[in-house]
Amino acid sequence: MAPYCVLAARLRHALNGGIRRYHVASVLCQRAKVAMSHFEPNEYINYEKLEKNINIVRKRLDRPLTLSEKIVYGHLDDPAKQEIERGKTYLRLRPDRVAMQDATAQMAMLQFISSGLPKVAVPSTIHCDHLIEAQSGGLGGICIGVGGADAVDVMAGIPWELKCPKVIGVKLTGKLSGWSSPKDVILKVAGILTVKGGTGAIIEYHGPGVDSISCTGMATICNMGAEIGATTSVFPYNTRMKKYLGKTGRADIAALADEFQQYLVPDAGCQYDQVIEINLSELKPHINGPFTPDLAHPVSDVGAVAEKEGWPVDIRVGLIGSCTNSSYEDMGRSAAVAKQALAHGLKCKSKFTITPGSEQIRATIERDGYAQILRDVGGLILANACGPCIGQWDRKDIKKGEKNTIVTSYNRNFTGRNDANPETHAFVTSPEIVTALSIAGTLKFNPETDFLTGADGKKFKLEAPDADELPRLDFDPGQDTYQYPPKDGSGQHVDVSPTSQRLQLLEPFDKWDGKDLEDMLILIKVKGKCTTDHISAAGPWLKFRGHLDNISNNLLIGAINIENGKANSVRNALTQEFGPVPDTARYYKKMGVKWAVIGDENYGEGSSREHAALEPRHLGGRVIITKSFARIHETNLKKQGLLPLTFADPADYNKIHPVDKLSIVGLADFAPGKPLKCIIKHPNGSQETIMLNHTFNESQIEWFQAGSALNRMKELQQKSS
Repeated sequence: MAPYCVLAARLRHALNGGIRRYHVASVLCQRAKVAMSHFEPNEYINYEKLEKNINIVRKRLDRPLTLSEKIVYGHLDDPAKQEIERGKTYLRLRPDRVAMQDATAQMAMLQFISSGLPKVAVPSTIHCDHLIEAQSGGLGGICIGVGGADAVDVMAGIPWELKCPKVIGVKLTGKLSGWSSPKDVILKVAGILTVKGGTGAIIEYHGPGVDSISCTGMATICNMGAEIGATTSVFPYNTRMKKYLGKTGRADIAALADEFQQYLVPDAGCQYDQVIEINLSELKPHINGPFTPDLAHPVSDVGAVAEKEGWPVDIRVGLIGSCTNSSYEDMGRSAAVAKQALAHGLKCKSKFTITPGSEQIRATIERDGYAQILRDVGGLILANACGPCIGQWDRKDIKKGEKNTIVTSYNRNFTGRNDANPETHAFVTSPEIVTALSIAGTLKFNPETDFLTGADGKKFKLEAPDADELPRLDFDPGQDTYQYPPKDGSGQHVDVSPTSQRLQLLEPFDKWDGKDLEDMLILIKVKGKCTTDHISAAGPWLKFRGHLDNISNNLLIGAINIENGKANSVRNALTQEFGPVPDTARYYKKMGVKWAVIGDENYGEGSSREHAALEPRHLGGRVIITKSFARIHETNLKKQGLLPLTFADPADYNKIHPVDKLSIVGLADFAPGKPLKCIIKHPNGSQETIMLNHTFNESQIEWFQAGSALNRMKELQQKSS
């Protein structure tokens, strides 16, 4: 275990993706000269620095520290002077690494190119997990999802800002057994905290129950923590992690972690901002959905709930794998369920797909026979990629608009997320429950109590699955696809064709003109949930992630317009005609008219997708006003020079109508903690004034004034040179 901080532009396959990771071990490892990874033998885990910083902060605060605090504060740029108050102050941090995935990395790298810097300041990697054209780990670290602009800051050697997170403690007692799995822990927590209950907080799991969870099981729980709005999630170092490190060829890191274990666990008597207690011995299998990952049901109840709510109970497709639940243990438990069905002559009644989370898992489950068992029961092995989890699913069994149910072991189930069909009712659960439900073909089946009928007509009940946590032999690494960077990149150039439809070099956004934002039109007033999938859809649009103008053609096409209850249909205030959202935004931009978006609660939840911030800025947007924001999206909007503002009184959401004009006044005195005034101008000539809050600090206000964070970085570079 190397406690370090990793910034990831939405990467989950490294035990938690799209994240910046703060790794305690990475910081304390200097004296032992242990490499951070096999691929970067000259980048060492620096435990000494972590140890030094933690001791400085502990002396200043004079109190026990949580594990989260040890890792985060251990990465402070200036631990002696940094003001520290949970939920209040902004921390300036020095992450150890930046991890990006192939889709988001395109825009991050385009922004880095435009910075003019010759080389990254910290180890930075791109992980090709989305396989944009395809059709067929970060252990023990603080891994924080960010947008590409944040990643660029770290790659440029600039301290990264994060509001000092609160810490929510989840105390685990008892022991997992039977059909209950690590996935049920996070499904239960999601039901308690909801999709926004973890906002601004790190979820820290602790207690005696932790030791009953495998290392990869902990990864599953942390992976899905983003769905409750958490900054990140973390577990203390224990023997399960040590075992995993040893099995994956990193026994030297485990030995170092043992030496510095006091920095990898919370201090006795540390205080959490909130504590949730879960008895694992009493935890039942859960299934969450549809349309939101926090609508929690025990598996025993979901069938009856579905019938009552009018949700389809017949399961069309079961899907397991992807980054959230594709460990060796996950595949083994699913295969154990499938093997029982095969022994009684049964195959899946529903279509069944398996997405290995990595080439190593694919190769190992092929070698050990799990993959063949899953095929024999009717499963289709897909590519090692995000696949249907990110919408890369060429689904043929239904037509768009057809009401149907799918069950997955993924982490997200927002409307249209998996197949672009708004009528697909997606439920998330553990891989073994997905497998059992796919065999039965219905949500009304409870594997703990219900019987199946074998090919011989005899009834039988599935036994709770059991499988090895790790392979008895070493992992099979499969095909080596790692591409080392050149030893000397000074002669490398990036040429982008001006006619490319996939890549486009970025042009700087315009600076603030020093004036108030007067008479802005409202592009759309969004009704209800609006995730980054609604704002910038994935699926077939992934191929345009490197071309801002092309991908902007999906701006807010999934958001519901409160005026007519439709998606991708808004009134053009200049022509009074209804049309697609992107076309209307482009028309306003052409006419030189600034516009705003009005949103509801937790606007921008879900993926860290910064295109959801770049697109409105590119098409002329200036202000996004909501009841509340998801953390990453709010920061992304600030980075691109937009104003993310929230209603001081949430009821004021109802005062604004799509046909109104808005003015934001007092920008000359824009300051941290000082609300802004909004004048609402109704078509009948009447006006109302409301107050809008913001979370900008001094440096973030400079981003707005410069036109974007990247513009401000260039200004500072020019001054220093």
